[in-house]
Amino acid sequence: MILSDSERERYSRHLLLPEIGAAGQEKLKESKVLVIGAGGLGSPASLYLAAAGVGTLGIVDHDRVDLSNLQRQLLFATSDVGAGKAPTAQTRLRALNPDISVVAYELELRGDNALELLRPYDLVLDGSDRLATRYLVNDACVLLGIPNAYGSIFRFEGQASVFATKDGPCYRCLYPEPPPPGLVPSCAEGGVLGVLPGIIGVIQATETIKLIIGVGEPLIGRFMIYDALKMKFRELKLRKDPDCPVCGTHPTVTKLIDYEQFCGVVPTAPEPVVVNNATEITAVELKQRLDRGDTLKIVDVREPNEYQINRIAGSQLIPLGDIPKRYAELNKGDEIVVQCKSGARSAKAADFLRSVGYKNVLNLKGGILDWIDKVDPTQPKY
Repeated sequence: MILSDSERERYSRHLLLPEIGAAGQEKLKESKVLVIGAGGLGSPASLYLAAAGVGTLGIVDHDRVDLSNLQRQLLFATSDVGAGKAPTAQTRLRALNPDISVVAYELELRGDNALELLRPYDLVLDGSDRLATRYLVNDACVLLGIPNAYGSIFRFEGQASVFATKDGPCYRCLYPEPPPPGLVPSCAEGGVLGVLPGIIGVIQATETIKLIIGVGEPLIGRFMIYDALKMKFRELKLRKDPDCPVCGTHPTVTKLIDYEQFCGVVPTAPEPVVVNNATEITAVELKQRLDRGDTLKIVDVREPNEYQINRIAGSQLIPLGDIPKRYAELNKGDEIVVQCKSGARSAKAADFLRSVGYKNVLNLKGGILDWIDKVDPTQPKY
């Protein structure tokens, strides 16, 4: 492929680098990269890949832009709130570099479509924030022989590596099995420093460019950990596990599986014992019961810093991690409503309370966010 005059001007700083030059820039122009997720990691990564001249960028994301995204997802503006992330990213990236092709996939990546989506691409950049998706992307990359530029973030720490190359390890070599459901909170539950995904996403983009051009020392067999608070990088050595069920000598995973089930997202345990056939209560129902004077004990299982932002009047704060050692503070004869930000952590707390003998426990569906939307819009959201 021959670069046009405008492309030579656009990429002139690349052309000056002996390690890239015209030949390397043409490799970038010929390449196809699929970015999984247009969120915290996918936003900076896709911006830099588009600017670098990657010929075809695919963006997979079925989510919509939320106001809380804008603290870190720089692909989007306030005016984009409510719009689909994939098509919005497509418009922004095309505006940044009209010489490249940007394909928007406004759908959920699943086991029944992953191989078809990934197959046309040379590399995958995994910016997903769900364990099930990470295992899905890893296994699909290994099965198709496509390198995976991996990254993850949480609070003040980021991680990056390159998986699924011919002789290198894969994600399952590092994490053969997922942790128990609920053990690893999401960024929506635990928070994330806004600049952190910018750093990790750019590292993922850097590794992608190096792999395309064939220069430098990629993070193959190396697991990089970044601590933003201490401003320190450290590195762990990874080896390809010969017994890995996906990339090992005798793989047992030869096709994509049910990753929601694999990660415990789909419940397999028996339903908990409940009272009046109910395990949840909506914000509107809770408000109605409070208004008519029903005696309810509302337990907020968020963290103290979240409780300072907003709260339901009269609620008692017992963070989820403290529930196993503080549940005796609650009266088993009370009707208890457990709540958190969106209902996930409180569902775990409600299950625990039922398991230790509390029969009258309801989870507030949608958490404090739904309470603000439906009952008390004067409180701030986060």
